[in-house]
Amino acid sequence: MSDWQHVPAGKIARQRREIVHLESGTEYRTMGVRWYSKGAYDRGVVTTETVKAKSLYRAREGDFTFNRIDTQKGSFDVVSAELDGALATNEFPLYEVNEEEVDARLLLLNFQRPEVLRQISAMRAGSEGRARWKEADFEAWVVPVPPLPVQGRIIEVIGSVDDQITALDAEAGALAAVLRRRRADLITDNSVEAVRAEHAFDFSTGVRRTPDRATGPYMTPYLRSANVGYGKLDLSDVLEMNYDPSERKKFSLQYGDVVVSEGSASPNAVGMPAMWRDELPAPVCTQMTLLRLRALEGVCIPEFVFHWSMWAYESRAFLDVAGGTNIKHISAKRAKGMAVRLPSLDRQREMVVELDAMESALEATRAEAARLREVRAGLLSGLLDRTIDIESAELEV
Repeated sequence: MSDWQHVPAGKIARQRREIVHLESGTEYRTMGVRWYSKGAYDRGVVTTETVKAKSLYRAREGDFTFNRIDTQKGSFDVVSAELDGALATNEFPLYEVNEEEVDARLLLLNFQRPEVLRQISAMRAGSEGRARWKEADFEAWVVPVPPLPVQGRIIEVIGSVDDQITALDAEAGALAAVLRRRRADLITDNSVEAVRAEHAFDFSTGVRRTPDRATGPYMTPYLRSANVGYGKLDLSDVLEMNYDPSERKKFSLQYGDVVVSEGSASPNAVGMPAMWRDELPAPVCTQMTLLRLRALEGVCIPEFVFHWSMWAYESRAFLDVAGGTNIKHISAKRAKGMAVRLPSLDRQREMVVELDAMESALEATRAEAARLREVRAGLLSGLLDRTIDIESAELEV
């Protein structure tokens, strides 16, 4: 191709159907494609006893593939050398790309564009259940195809940004590991006397959500487990229910309170903590699904409560005291009996200064990686819709 063209994907990619009939007593390596641009991966070994399919399809290095389920979540990739020869079900169609016209990596970049994923999502709007984005949908999708030399330059530019993002992600991972290790060392210092948690923190649980609280004269925002992440609050969806004035006084959050996810069917969510920093106008209360830990005046400071709670989550100390079978619950009673190595207030402040500085460095690195992801998205779209010329992009990167 001597100039830019826009062609259906089916014109530049042909579906590969290298069928493998499964035989009893033989093990077969399989592959799939993850969401959110996390790519193709090894799904492990199957046999005729562990898989219902009678036949699967062999993948080859360089094949373009996608997940037909929830495709709008960015489940596309090019098969790597490590997955060459792996088998896939029909949920992961495999396409041999015409290398004389298009580089498979350029095709992948097109399907990483946010606007393309939004369009795929719109196509599926109104579909019941987990509707599939099928081969016919892919083959009819019109993609921009620049000349091969330009394709290579676009791939190189985006690859350079990806390298920077990868480096920042690695740096953030290393900083997070150091922070967790240092927090554990400080919180579990054996030279410091241990006390019961109830002698360091004030504990409270919120109210139960009941139908009679859905309306009333004192509708009040409240936090629930869904609002609590790993050290962060998600306030994008804060619900309300009726708390009478005495309940507002009892259950309202104060600056520095730490809220902890009290129970969950997922072990990874049990004990997840975050600090309340008056992000919303008062009063804001809590639901029964949260424990509220508050620093006892003259005994500890709020930031120490937060870092102790983060340690209790990271070390699974919260999970260790949780009861229940399918759904684990910490309960205030169990949490009150946990051991807290309680240093002096001055030492607490020193610890917090050190740990907060490490948190700030980590957050700055994550923020830079997030900024670069936004830059990448805009740059990729601009390069493929020709609103950004490749020369300018090369100079900038």
